[in-house]
Amino acid sequence: MPSMISSLQRTSVLFSLMILIVAAGTLHGAPPLKKAELLVELPEYCNTPDGMCLMPDGNIIVAVPNVNDESQPPVLMKVTPDNRAELFYRCPPHPDTGRAYPFGVCVDEKGDLYYADLQWFADPENPNYKSRVMRIPMKDGKPGKAYPVASGMVVANAIIVRDGLLYVSDTTMMPDSKPLTSGVYRIKLQDECVELKRPLEKSPYLIATIQTHNPDVPFGADGLTFDSKGNLYIGNFADGTLHKVEFDAQGNPKPAVVFAKEDYMKSCDGIICDTKTDRIYVADSLANAVQIVFPDGTVQTLAQEPESDGRNGRLDQPSEPVLRGNEVIISNMDFPVPGGLNTKFEMPNCLSKITLD
Repeated sequence: MPSMISSLQRTSVLFSLMILIVAAGTLHGAPPLKKAELLVELPEYCNTPDGMCLMPDGNIIVAVPNVNDESQPPVLMKVTPDNRAELFYRCPPHPDTGRAYPFGVCVDEKGDLYYADLQWFADPENPNYKSRVMRIPMKDGKPGKAYPVASGMVVANAIIVRDGLLYVSDTTMMPDSKPLTSGVYRIKLQDECVELKRPLEKSPYLIATIQTHNPDVPFGADGLTFDSKGNLYIGNFADGTLHKVEFDAQGNPKPAVVFAKEDYMKSCDGIICDTKTDRIYVADSLANAVQIVFPDGTVQTLAQEPESDGRNGRLDQPSEPVLRGNEVIISNMDFPVPGGLNTKFEMPNCLSKITLD
């Protein structure tokens, strides 16, 4: 009899543990599917890699504002198809602040490059409304001289081009609003040298607004991507929510709605949609993770790590994903933000890769 009781007790304990494990999985998400590996270690003059885009020739352009150490110049780097990191472009300084801050970067249908010059970093305590979008004309794979196509934003961050239209997120559009209101502008590429006027929330170029409720991190609308149906998705950095904007037959936007939210998706920084599957890959900067958002809005963790120094391609505050074949390429910004797993900046900075099945 004692042995039978003991056996029943062990069975009961094991059953209880199984319930706890299932509950934990429900609360915190299933275990990560993959481990990140090293793609390339960036040179010493690259201390804060952020936005990326894949060029038609297979090169990846990486925006490096170098806000961790501003003694290094802001640059765009090129990662070749065989994973060599090369200097691509030195970003010209803003005439008023004397500094450039390249963040989001994209390519248009003709192959020209655009990058967001996030001038908020010139004086974070006093928004200067000098953020802008720069265009780099490309010819035979070589960059020409950059010039502004839009300016007057608070925090110009992510950018994307679709059907001759430029979309720009302003992560802190209304700096003193509570909850924080941020938004996305849409500008025709043919309308160059656009100067956005204040109040920005009344701008005719504004097509979407979202609110952020995190009291500790004043960053809202961030990453941008489109699915195969032409719907726009906006990452809400500090709230960790993914928002969706649909358009009517005339291209007019409908109000942004929350499309995906999970307790374990702590932030929604850069995003990219695989239009073959309509899965969206999210750089979860605060959780040191990469998440997958499926077409039905469910979320699964693709890769995640505790705080690391980023060596050997380990995740180190991922900020942007880009797709190259069956690989998700990740930039690790390594710029500590309140509430994030990453608490300190260390060199070197690396790009990671996650190989998909």
